[in-house]
Amino acid sequence: MDFSSFLTSLGTSFVIFVVLMFLFTWLSRRPGNFVVYYPNRILKGLDPYEGIRLTRNPFAWIREALASTEADVINLSGVDSAVYFVFLTTVLGILVLAGLLLLPVLLPIAFTSPGVKADNTTSEGTFNDIDKLSMGHIELKSPRLWAFLAATYWVSFAAYCLLWKAYKHVSDLRAAALMSPDVKLEQFGVLVRDIPPVPEGQTRKEQVDSYFKTIYPDTFYRSVVVTDNKKVNKIYEELEGYKKKLERAETIYAESKQTSTPEGTRPTAKTGFLGLMGKKVDAIEYYDEKIKELIPKLEAEQKVTLKEKQQCSALIFFTNRVTASSAAQSLHATMVDTWTVMNAPEPRQLIWTNLAKKFYEREMRQYVIYLIVFLTIFFYMIPIGFISALTTLENLKKILPFLKPVVDQQAIKTVLEAYLPQLALIIFMALLPKFLLFLSKEEGIPTQSHAERAASGKFFYFSVLNVFIGVTIGSTLFTTVKVILKDTSKIVPLLAQSLPKSATFFLTFVALRFFVGYGLELSRIVPLIIFHLKKKYLCKTEAELKAAWAPGDLGYATRVPGDLLILTIVLCYSVIAPLIIPFGVVYFGLGWLVLRNQALKVYVPSYESYGRMWPHMYNRIMATVIIFQATMLGYFTVKKFYYTPILIPLPILSFIFAFICQKKFYRFFQSTALEVASHELKENLSMERVFRSFIPPSLSSEKGDEDQFDDALSHVSRTGSTV
Repeated sequence: MDFSSFLTSLGTSFVIFVVLMFLFTWLSRRPGNFVVYYPNRILKGLDPYEGIRLTRNPFAWIREALASTEADVINLSGVDSAVYFVFLTTVLGILVLAGLLLLPVLLPIAFTSPGVKADNTTSEGTFNDIDKLSMGHIELKSPRLWAFLAATYWVSFAAYCLLWKAYKHVSDLRAAALMSPDVKLEQFGVLVRDIPPVPEGQTRKEQVDSYFKTIYPDTFYRSVVVTDNKKVNKIYEELEGYKKKLERAETIYAESKQTSTPEGTRPTAKTGFLGLMGKKVDAIEYYDEKIKELIPKLEAEQKVTLKEKQQCSALIFFTNRVTASSAAQSLHATMVDTWTVMNAPEPRQLIWTNLAKKFYEREMRQYVIYLIVFLTIFFYMIPIGFISALTTLENLKKILPFLKPVVDQQAIKTVLEAYLPQLALIIFMALLPKFLLFLSKEEGIPTQSHAERAASGKFFYFSVLNVFIGVTIGSTLFTTVKVILKDTSKIVPLLAQSLPKSATFFLTFVALRFFVGYGLELSRIVPLIIFHLKKKYLCKTEAELKAAWAPGDLGYATRVPGDLLILTIVLCYSVIAPLIIPFGVVYFGLGWLVLRNQALKVYVPSYESYGRMWPHMYNRIMATVIIFQATMLGYFTVKKFYYTPILIPLPILSFIFAFICQKKFYRFFQSTALEVASHELKENLSMERVFRSFIPPSLSSEKGDEDQFDDALSHVSRTGSTV
């Protein structure tokens, strides 16, 4: 790629972003689109257009984002969203501090260097103007390398300082949220797993109640024994499906009275496979009959489930937060594989099918999943390597010769040359996250937030190994395979030099991510089109309409590793090719603005973990810093700089810093500190409300008849039911 192609790709990306931003400004002002651009505010009963009703300024959203406070984010989108912005701010700070020194110091040093041979380039083509601004332009053994060595230390210590400050700030955010006088139902319960076999003469409920009543005689309230809900869930979902179909049929019938005859036209349905075949019947009567048929069937299955399908897990409730927090941190049994107790998550977070998985089963599943992930990472390097090598115009013309007349046109050639490898890589990577989330849940993880953190970690390491290292090494291996076959001893120096040679690919990759990616994020073109198509052709009821514009959450499982991949790329090139630093600053700065707008107006959190994602983010940032330091060690070695060993303490310092942070801060992210849990509530809490919130919908009784719960839901300690 030459310099003009790079500028063309950058300019095209910028134009796309500007067009999408103006499109957002125009579309978001139309009342029919409010539910797509302001769903968070609408669901909270706020005016979606408040503050910008009288202005047509396309940059008003930027002013709103900058004026918002951390408290605004917490109120509208939760603590987890606020912690995500701490992550963005911290990374942005690291890159800004790096750029303040590296750009004015290293660029002149590199540019004024006498230069080296053309094979030490930082690009794959004739990108010589940029080469002169990189470390690749410095001669071997040159004393100018001292500046680059000092810069490596500067970037590392900037990261240490800002990460320490961020960890302390997030700890304060978590403490403030957990000690809040507002009632949080999960703070009064614990989740118990690995319950031993039921003693003879007792039921599972009696075993659980007597165990915790003995240990916590004054504060134990009730328990819910986890049951196998597979069959009852199936009946419940079928019942709910027929209720929605009935509501839809009644709405269609009511509309027909207004559009046709006063009597209206009663909708019909077929009773066969998927409603596509079979006998045609009156839809309203048919669905009503199915509902009446399923209700007693559900009630009967509820009783069977609660009595006969109890499992070795339970939720325990206490009458105060301190006892629940203390219980979650305590060792209850002499053996680690029995009576495992942890903090209860929010009811909406529970993955019920995983709660009954036993200790050693979970351990075995974890190792098997790790093996599968390792194999996935390993085998994905092959297709990604092929993508990086084959998605060039020259190779495509060889493979698909009929494309030659098209791609030889200068305008098309310039755009394809700039974007083709990056687009292919982004599309390829989009196929992976759901698979990794599925694998994480298969480990036996009990909560949605924990599963997303686990999937995020897998995706991060996958991205680093396959995108950053895979593309870099893959490019070298494919283009120099003959050299390697002739002399295998050249593998190490070739791989060490491959990093700077991929600089232009990653410059364009980062630019594509922040301009086009954030442009699409802000404009919400795809969700808008899908919503209007569903509204016009599919939605009949209010529930269907609401489901059509439901925005979802920020999607930490994919967003965080994507950001960390960009950080890895920018950090590792920050000293080698400092020109990439402004691209990283724009990526995280623009991301902060766009996602601040989305967090305040669009996304609705699907759970609240009070910042438990932060230790995961921190560990991956530290991994990135260590990768950066190892990269610099390798590249200084390639440069044959005599004082390279001076960098050896840096990775050691990073491990020490990470160890200190873990010892000082991490425990509070595992458990709630008792001094935090001891703060008083501002209102009396009905313990029955806490208890009922954890009963699965498929086991809830519309009649409110508690007798059916006697077998799995305890009635111990009915006194003191409010606190």
